Amino acid sequence: MELTGKLAEAFSTQVTLELTAATVYRQLAVEMDVLSLPGIAGWFRAQAGEEIVHAEKFMTHMTDRSAHPKIGEQPAPTVNVKSVADAFAASLAHEQKVSEAIRELYRLAQTEGDIDSMPLLHWFIDEQVEEEATVSEILDRVKMIGNDGSGLLRLDAELGSRSSAS
Repeated sequence: MELTGKLAEAFSTQVTLELTAATVYRQLAVEMDVLSLPGIAGWFRAQAGEEIVHAEKFMTHMTDRSAHPKIGEQPAPTVNVKSVADAFAASLAHEQKVSEAIRELYRLAQTEGDIDSMPLLHWFIDEQVEEEATVSEILDRVKMIGNDGSGLLRLDAELGSRSSAS
């Protein structure tokens, strides 16, 4: 089934949103590098890479269905980060925005009767539940740590182990 009309446009919009998310995560990585937290910066860089993979999944789905993905304008990231807690709060807010966009795609696919998009969208719904849960857990831990330097350094080391695995 060819992907056309409103749904094809919405998928292109989602591609742009995923690439924008990658840029936001790259900026958050820079902010953590500035705070001398290379492990957390690496975690954010790995997250940025994941967002690019997500954009690619949407583009592949589109081209497999004879649609032409269009990458839209991406605004410069506007993250105001002064702490690790700020960075993960910004991350959570962005994940929530992406989650709602995925739900909107799902609703549109239902309205359009596009059964072929459902497996992809189900995968993304599951992925977003996991993403929000992970970032929420990290944010909760950051709040518990507060300004404890040794706690932040432990978290930095723990999250830094992800960047080598991703």
